[in-house]
Amino acid sequence: MKPGLKGRIRKYNMEGHMFVNTFWSLVPPIVAIALALITKEVYSSLFIGIVCGGLLYSGFSLSGTIEHVLIDGIIGSVSDSYNVGILVFLVVLGAMVMLMNRAGGSAAFGRWSQEHIKTKVGAQLATIVLGMLIFIDDYFNCLTVGSVMRPLTDKHGISRAKLAYLIDATAAPVCIIAPVSSWAAAVSGFVEGANGLELFIRAIPYNFYALLTIVMMVTLTCRSYDFGAMKRAEAVIGGADPDSRGTQPSITGAEDQPHPPVSTKGRVIHLVLPIVVLIVCCVGGLLYSGGIFEGETFIDAFSNADASVGLSFGSVIALIITIAFYLLTRVLDFKECMNALPEGFKSMVPAILILTFAWSLKAMTDSLGARDYVAGIVAAVADNGAVMSFIPALVFVIGCFLAFATGTSWGTFGVLIPIVVSVFGGDLSNELMIISISACMAGAVCGDHCSPISDTTIMASAGAQCDHLLHVSTQLPYALLVAVVSFVCYIFTGFVRSWLICLPISILLMIIVIIATQKKTAE
Repeated sequence: MKPGLKGRIRKYNMEGHMFVNTFWSLVPPIVAIALALITKEVYSSLFIGIVCGGLLYSGFSLSGTIEHVLIDGIIGSVSDSYNVGILVFLVVLGAMVMLMNRAGGSAAFGRWSQEHIKTKVGAQLATIVLGMLIFIDDYFNCLTVGSVMRPLTDKHGISRAKLAYLIDATAAPVCIIAPVSSWAAAVSGFVEGANGLELFIRAIPYNFYALLTIVMMVTLTCRSYDFGAMKRAEAVIGGADPDSRGTQPSITGAEDQPHPPVSTKGRVIHLVLPIVVLIVCCVGGLLYSGGIFEGETFIDAFSNADASVGLSFGSVIALIITIAFYLLTRVLDFKECMNALPEGFKSMVPAILILTFAWSLKAMTDSLGARDYVAGIVAAVADNGAVMSFIPALVFVIGCFLAFATGTSWGTFGVLIPIVVSVFGGDLSNELMIISISACMAGAVCGDHCSPISDTTIMASAGAQCDHLLHVSTQLPYALLVAVVSFVCYIFTGFVRSWLICLPISILLMIIVIIATQKKTAE
């Protein structure tokens, strides 16, 4: 950035200092989320939220607002190396999905699944199992599970909104309880002076939101029960009208692009093998970015992994192998493969645009000191010794709010986990500290799960090809129900402090609440 321009931005920041590190720092995401839910239009809502952040940061100076929004916000987010890696991964995955469709692999899998998975419940359980198996990274989970399971769920009349929920609920909630994942590596890195991975594993049984989300998915599926906006979305499609599924522009392009035609030579192997190759290559890419070839152990390599680098490396290699496989088996010729690449790019444009705006909005809240403001609240509450047993429940609520407002789980970890560790003096023998750290992780995932500006939520919409705000509105009642039960469980756990007692009780409570809700809605 040019020195003169940087100086001007600093001047506007000083003029708007009254808004920094105050509640005003949370106004931009609140405005964006409220507008999105009211207008049902996400692009303009996010942009207005970004502009609000620029106005507050610059002290309502026109030139300062424009500079901050464009340079520090949009351009800064798009040029960030980590974000660029994620965008590369998105584009390459879109190209791979397009190739798998054009090769006839998706159609072949649809025919196979129709013969072997004959019920709607079976299709949903298969989606849940696949989502739980792909626990390496939430981005990878969302787009891979969506592309594989979408033909199956369409065949059985499952709405795209329900598919998006199943994808989203097996992304971050599963990654946050998987010791070998990019999320475990991130959380471990926020705990200084202690074995972060050991702490992460000890916190898993107390991560009520993640565990109860899985319990809720399975219970709802087995009981064939939906409620709220999701029930209406399921009732609308009735399994008969694919056009009413609430889709966004197709990732595969098959529905609205009859030319070039899908290959008739495609078999299930033309879908399965590229997916397996993609998984292997992405895991290898994560290990490579963590230094596995430089002498690091498997666990240390995962702890040091850079998801952006690893996923982009792995996806590019998998794309090359996939093209070579299709050429060797002659399901597509070279020209058809190359024509599919830009189509895959175009299919990801909606997700890329929303992600760019969401990242820019996060830059606005960061520049206004939202993290410092929330950190101050947590520290003030923690200083009150009379409420120590309530710390897990309070941390959970604050984590939910911060992640919802900023759209980031990892940013919430970075703010709250060091505070929690310092409150308890880093004493790993204190079970209440482990519970509180787990509550922080659970609250961050909950807020991220509910937020329309969360990148994981956006990815889930893209993977299911579901309208983004439809996904948010149908998922929200489910996520809030689990959040309420989790909050109650953290109050109880703050006093009992034993997962052997609290976890079974929390699971039983979740099932009872679902059954009671079903009976109440039936009445």
